[in-house]
Order: sequence, then structure tokens, then C-alpha cells
Amino acid sequence: MKFSENWLRTFVNPGCTSEQLAHTLTMAGLEVEAVESVADSFDKVVVAEVLAVEKHPDADRLSICRVKVGDHADEALQIVCGAPNVHAGIKVPCALVGAQLPDMAIKSAKLRGVQSSGMLCSARELGIGEHVDGLLILPDTAPVGQDFRTYYELNDRVFTLSLTPNRADCLGVYGVAREISALTDTQLSPFKITPVEPEIEDSLDLHVNAQDGCPLYCGRVMRGINSNVETPLWMRQRLERSGLRSINTVVDITNYVLLETGQPMHAFDLAKVDGAIHVRYARGGETIRLLNESQVELTTDMLLIADDHKPLALAGIMGGLDSGVATGTGDIFLECAFFNPDVISGKSFKLGFNSDSSYRFERGVDFAATRNILDYATNLIQSICSGAAGPILEKSSKLPQRLPVTVRTERVQRILGIVLEKDQIAEYLSRLQFDFSENEHGFTVTPPSYRFDLAIEEDFIEELARIHGYDEIPAQQPKAELVMLPLSESMRSATQIRQMLVLRDYQEVVNYAFVDKAWEIDLIQNHNPVALKNPIANHLNVMRSSLLGGLIANLQFNLNRRQDRVRLFELGCCFEKSTTEHYLQTEKLAGIAYGDVFSEQWGIPARSVDFYDVKSDVETLYQYQEINFQAVQHPAFHPGKSAQIMIGAKPVGWLGELHPRWQKQYDLSRPAVLFELLLDSLLPVLLAQVKEIPKYPAVRRDIAVIVDNQMPVQAILFGMREKKPEIVTEITLFDVYRGETVGEHNKSLAFKVMLQDAQKTLTDDEVEAAIAGLVEMLKTKFGATLRN
Repeated sequence: MKFSENWLRTFVNPGCTSEQLAHTLTMAGLEVEAVESVADSFDKVVVAEVLAVEKHPDADRLSICRVKVGDHADEALQIVCGAPNVHAGIKVPCALVGAQLPDMAIKSAKLRGVQSSGMLCSARELGIGEHVDGLLILPDTAPVGQDFRTYYELNDRVFTLSLTPNRADCLGVYGVAREISALTDTQLSPFKITPVEPEIEDSLDLHVNAQDGCPLYCGRVMRGINSNVETPLWMRQRLERSGLRSINTVVDITNYVLLETGQPMHAFDLAKVDGAIHVRYARGGETIRLLNESQVELTTDMLLIADDHKPLALAGIMGGLDSGVATGTGDIFLECAFFNPDVISGKSFKLGFNSDSSYRFERGVDFAATRNILDYATNLIQSICSGAAGPILEKSSKLPQRLPVTVRTERVQRILGIVLEKDQIAEYLSRLQFDFSENEHGFTVTPPSYRFDLAIEEDFIEELARIHGYDEIPAQQPKAELVMLPLSESMRSATQIRQMLVLRDYQEVVNYAFVDKAWEIDLIQNHNPVALKNPIANHLNVMRSSLLGGLIANLQFNLNRRQDRVRLFELGCCFEKSTTEHYLQTEKLAGIAYGDVFSEQWGIPARSVDFYDVKSDVETLYQYQEINFQAVQHPAFHPGKSAQIMIGAKPVGWLGELHPRWQKQYDLSRPAVLFELLLDSLLPVLLAQVKEIPKYPAVRRDIAVIVDNQMPVQAILFGMREKKPEIVTEITLFDVYRGETVGEHNKSLAFKVMLQDAQKTLTDDEVEAAIAGLVEMLKTKFGATLRN
């Protein structure tokens, strides 16, 4: 928001410089982005009157002017001028001899043989406007001889505020003045509004059909206005210094009221209003051409101002071009309303443009001042354009409630960390113009109608801090004991898991939790993923329930850049819908391996990574827990090369080679092996148990048995370990054989069995008895037979 400092100081004039004022506003939360002068420095330029003009005898484009620059006629100067719009009787800025303009110094000189004592100036030459073909012509009321900088208020400065969305009350100059009055404890000049007595009885029927979108609507008919009159210089200057150009007098007045009060207004050409005024939602298929000349196709959630047959304006956003006021308009309908911020919010963004009205309405305007501001605008129009006003039409319904809030003195002191006495708090609330009363514990404060950001006790405490001054609140060193948090030895951290994978040659990636729905359907067969209402991209439209899709995309990214050996992992959250309409968030760890087992080198033959290489990586992660792998199919994996990872009877993850269908779809020349694990299953650690170092030798026995080809080796190992005698310390599989000697449907399994007793040397009888027990269990439980 931009505004003139001189304009601001007509309401409140604290005894501080522009820089100090900017600092005060910024420290109170109203950031001042810039403070700029409205014109470059120049001197010795006065208001002058052209008394007479005659043609230059030796130049067709030059004129010899007799110019009055003071109260006496004998002070008239002879100035040669080349401007096409110079003529007798006009008042213009005149640079005297010795003046220093932004781009030149003025000297007495002869132009084509004629003496010239000064220069008549254009706006461009003074650095106060765009290039104009001619002199800057001043109003007839401009006092001859007055310093031009003083007359044109060029010692003014323009403030640019960067307001946060909650401070809509400062989107008008008077609102900023009210804030400065509170911050500096300076008297605020009251905003004087004289009620307008109706001079005519003309009015329009008013129908507010969308009371939820328009709780308050005021309007009046005005006839006989002179819209051809020129906008006063003081108003034009304030508009221009706020970044708005002059359009016509009526529009300029509504824009001026918006900038001064923060209340948007609109004026309709009464001749273009057919019947009654309707405030309603748009109907399907309706269109309107707005003032910015864009043709808008309306949707049913857009609020309109319409007559009996057509839309007139997009409520709270922009007026219609066909019903707008133009030069020559004599009768108008002037509106001033409060529109629900929820109804206006987001509509201008959807349409692809912004407006000063929507910027204010979607943040909230002062609904208690609507009628008074309509009177204020009427007064301005009558004082500048004449005209007669009709009675105010008003329709109101359920306006926002401003509920009182209790502000406790003890709570103020506890949150701010300083002692504010009751009298001091009362003074600050008075400076803020809040309606309040004292009670036993503090104050009951009612937020004003222009402060939509005040609703709870902490909001008012923040206001007290701003008025007191943030820089007046001492920075106290916090006092706290630093205690080392306990770190359980029975749990690992996610960082340790990451380090283990890095040591096994994996690299970590971080992907979006938003994924393509096709990944969820293809790889996980999740046909009902968590959908996003407002996705950041079309292909990132659901939340992931698995990390596999992102890893495959990372693999493709690397292969496209000629990285033929890839080891990646990701640790992140996955999201699923539960049966109770809630969402489940689970942390998972997933990895992918592709290409050769080892980087290319002379000492090891090249070999592609396979299921068992990655199985070894997974087993390393579960080094403290007993896991088993069950052959179960997964939609992402090869039917014969996938396994579900179990801890006891609980599934904790998957391991498998990518399905050939997806390998072909993702254009992978070699198989990729992936795993995905629940992070919680990786964190527990079995604490080490201290045992006596055996003094006696260990004994090894091998058992080779023949079993059915479909019998899982994992089940046999678990069975042997579960029933092993106490002296058996280790059982491992070291050989698998299939061939004619064991039968077409059988396989031979060879197990290494280590036996040891910490207290004595084992005898042959003890060893044989232990082995016989294991063999008997294998026969009974698994139907195994000893291999000869």
C-alpha cells in the first residue's frame, strides 16, 4: 500500500521525522518497504502567469512570452518558449535565472537573437511526471509568485507499506493514522462526516438474495451531477502518489474514499440500470465484461450486483464496463457494502487478476462505518460535481459478531515477561480506541468492527506489546538445566540404520510424498489412495502408500544419465486410509539395487546383482533379530522371486526382483531388486549377553538329509534350532543338491552342526545322542531321510 506522508499528517502529526515514523511503524508490525520523495531536488521555480504571447520573428516553433512571476506587473519577465500549448492567461511553473533543475541549470541567454530570462517548465523537466507534450498547466487559483515546490507539495514523501493479511484495518490512510496515534500517543484528528439530507425522493428497489455473501448493502441515487468537471489538484495528487491514475471525477472520488478509509465503493451509471438492484449469486452461463475489459464467464459461487435483466458488477471485485460511469454521466447509483470475506476470497485469483476492492474485501472491511462512508462520498461528489442525493437504501442481515474477550493482567505479565500495571494496560487500550471495562482479574475488551484479527486473549496481549514497544521489552537470558537425555541401548536410531546402508554402498534419496496414482495402482494395487484436493502437479495427485515408485523413478533418472550401477534407499512416511475414515501414517525404509554387484574392476568377474545379494543386505539390517522369508507374491515383484519378511508371525516387509512387466514398462535392460521394510521393526536391539569363553574344543558334525523339493529350508532350520540340545551352539545350511541320485521331486540339504560344552570336553556318546535327536526330529516333523 502506498500513500502520501502529507495526507497522513492531516490526520495525525507526531513530532518525528519521516525516517523515525517509518521505524515506528515497522517495529509495530507494519513494515515500511520504502520512503521515497515525490520529486527530485530543484530550486527557484515559482508559479507564474503568462500575460502575453507573440511569435518569435526568426523561429516558427518559438514564442516570446511576457510572464508575471510576482505581485507587481513590473516583475514580468521575457521568456522564449517552444511549448505548443503556451498561450496568454495560463498559469505554469517558471524556473528563474539561477535555478537548478534535475537535469539542467537555468541561465539568462539569447535564443535566435531574443533575450530569455528563465524557462517555462513541463512536468518532465521538473521530474514530477511522465513525458507530456507541453507545459504543466496549473489551476487558475494557483497564487502567482509562490514557490512551486510549496504549492505543489513536492516536499512530500511516499510511504510503501507491506502489510500482513491480518491488518486489513490499515489498508486506508485513516487506519494507518489511527495506528500511529496509538503508537506515538498523538492526538488523532476525528474523521468528520456530515449526514446528507435527501434532496430528491428517487430510489431503486433493492433485493439482497444472497444474505450470506452480503450482510450489509447501502446505496443511493444521485441526479444532476457534473462529471465533466476536473478532479481537484489535491485529490489528483493523492491518488497519483498512491499509484492510481485519474480517470474521471466520480471514479476518482470513489477511489479516493477507498484509499482514505479502506472501504471500496462503486458508482453505476443510472441510465444503464434496468429496474431494481439485486445482490445474488451468478447463474450458470452468465457472463460479464469488467472494467479491465476482460470477458468473464461466471460460476455459481460468484456474487453479483445485477439489475432485473443483467449483471452490473462482480461484487467486491470489479464493476462492469457497460454500467460504469463515464465522462458526461449525469445520474448515478452509488453503492457501499460489506461483503463476506469467505465469499470474495480466492475469486480474483481464480480469474487471473487482482483489484484494490477484492484485496480489501477478502480481508474484511469496517462494516460499522459503511453508511457513514456512503454519506462521506456523497458529500465529496456534491462539493465537486454538484448534484442532488436521494435517500439511502439499506438492507442488513447477520453481521459479524464482536464478542468481548477477557484479558487477565497476570496473563499479560506472564506472556510478555514484563510487569504492566493495570493503569498502564488501561492507557494502552484507550490509545487503541478499544471498548473495555475493568474486572477483578483484568479487563473485558470488545474488539472494534475494523479489527478482524482480534478474537482471543493472546491477540490483545500482542496489541499491548506493540504499543508498549517490542524494543522496550528486555531480552532476558533463559535459565534452564541442560540434562542429557537417556539413550536406550535396546533401540537404534534411524540415523544408525542409514549409516548401515551407506556402509553397504547405498546412497540416500528424498522424494515427494505426493506420487502418481498410476504407481499406486500398478505397483501396490492400491485403488483407493489418499487423494489430494489441490495437487501441486497433475502427476502428483495422491499420497504414497509405498516408497517403491519413487525409487524406480530415481533409478530411471540415473540410468538416463549413464549411471549403470545404482544403489539407492529412502526412509520416509507413507499414508493409507483406515477403515474408520482416518489416515494412517507409517515410516518405511526401502531400497533398490541395479547393475553389477561390484564396480567394474580387474580382480572380480562382473555379475548382476540378484535376489540373494539384497537379501544379505536386509539380513544385515536385522542382525539383532530372528527373521524368516516366506515365498509370497507381491504385485510389484517377480512371481518366483519375491518374499515376505516375517518376525515371528508378524509381517515386517517385502523383498523381491521387479516384475518383468514393470521392468519392460520402465525400460530397464536388467532386473532390479527392491526391498521395503517397516522402520519400527528395525529399531529394537538385542542386548549382548556375557558368557564365559569356552576352554574346551568344539565338535562339528554334518547332517545330510533328503526332503521334498517344495519343503522350505527356513522351516527346517527353525525346527532344528527350536529342538536343538543345549550343547548345540550353531546350525547352518552349507549345501543344497538336486539330481537323479536323490529323486526328481527331492533335494538334498547338508547342515553343519557345531557342539560345545563350556564346562567339559564332549564325549562321543553325548555328541551322537544330540545328533540322533536332531535326525529323529527331521524324520518325524519334515519327513526327511538321511542321505547315504
